[in-house]
Amino acid sequence: MLILTTVLTTGALTLTACGSRDDNKKSSDSGGTQTVVIGVDAPITGDLSALGLGIKNSADLAAQTANKDKTVPGIKFEVKPLDDQAQPSVGQQNAQKFIDDDTVLGVVGPLNSGVSQSMQKPLNDAGLTQVSPANTGTELTQGEKWKTGDKKRPFKTYFRTATTDQIQGAFAAKYLFNNAKIKQVYLIDDQKPYGAGLAASFKNTFTTLGGKIVGSDHVNPDDRDFNAVVTQVKKSGAKAVYYGGEYPAGAPLSQQLKDSVQIPLMGGDGMYSADFIKLNKKAQGDIATSVGKPVEELDSAKKFIADYKTAGYKDAYEAYGGGTYDATWSIIEAVKIAVADNGGKLPSGDDARAKVLAAMAKVKFDGVTGPVSFDEYGDTTNTMMTAYQVDGGKWTSKLSEAYKP
Repeated sequence: MLILTTVLTTGALTLTACGSRDDNKKSSDSGGTQTVVIGVDAPITGDLSALGLGIKNSADLAAQTANKDKTVPGIKFEVKPLDDQAQPSVGQQNAQKFIDDDTVLGVVGPLNSGVSQSMQKPLNDAGLTQVSPANTGTELTQGEKWKTGDKKRPFKTYFRTATTDQIQGAFAAKYLFNNAKIKQVYLIDDQKPYGAGLAASFKNTFTTLGGKIVGSDHVNPDDRDFNAVVTQVKKSGAKAVYYGGEYPAGAPLSQQLKDSVQIPLMGGDGMYSADFIKLNKKAQGDIATSVGKPVEELDSAKKFIADYKTAGYKDAYEAYGGGTYDATWSIIEAVKIAVADNGGKLPSGDDARAKVLAAMAKVKFDGVTGPVSFDEYGDTTNTMMTAYQVDGGKWTSKLSEAYKP
């Protein structure tokens, strides 16, 4: 089985192919060091690769830092990045690849909630810990009936450092209604789990506040011609569009909207990317929310930002860099606990995954994005949200707050 490992060459991340490990047994070097692999699943190619590459690089940086600082004595961490192409079927295949490699004791990712839905069960069945830095679909941790108050955790192996769409959609609605003073909104979503869930949460809070949804529609996320829906938006008298979706479709939607009517488009963290602005010549004034506070404004993130620059990654850490580092570090901390509880050695066989999973409940540390820990559902206890607006060709933060709907 071909194993991918990461090395730093003149500071840049490169991938090297290594021979198969003997029946996937945990390797040891001559000094007795054992290797622990952390799988990373993200869209490394395709439309969402800007976000995926930031995830891959930030996970790698965490592993490299742990090795340099000898965070877990006797353990060397490697990352194994696999490209899910933002496709659930590919994510499911990647999950099986991680499961089949028994050196993998945790998985970071994916980016997309829809991809995660295809990965959760196989990883759970294998007892393999998963921590996503980006998934916001509320049902992933609280079950399909969470809206009725019947919250049940579907998979014990799933955790995340990103907060939920329940919180993000409500925060966005409150910001648009109270801060932007916009009361009439046209609602559009891309019919994917992330986009539809985010739009539903936004609608619920916006109408509760007294706002009016003057029209709604669905679009195909693969389309790039949105003139038909733009015509409907113009007729509706909307003062803004809220789009539940991601930037590859959101950017042309915004640009075509501005060609017809001068109103802002607002979206969630799937819009908060530098590529949204690169793909949209008329992004000025558009709004997005994202999980956490901007890492550039956090004292806790200064070392991460400096180390990322020093490492020489050619791709930006993007929206999920800090959260990815923390997600990866949570697995490293769980390994540290498991090793300490086993007399300073890595548990053997299937016991290693079980002990790492059990240790996740004890994980608590000060991370890049702030304090990191998980509640009884596997959700992050950090509910900080930020609203951004495009101004002068870049995203600028407008409001950050810990939010509970």
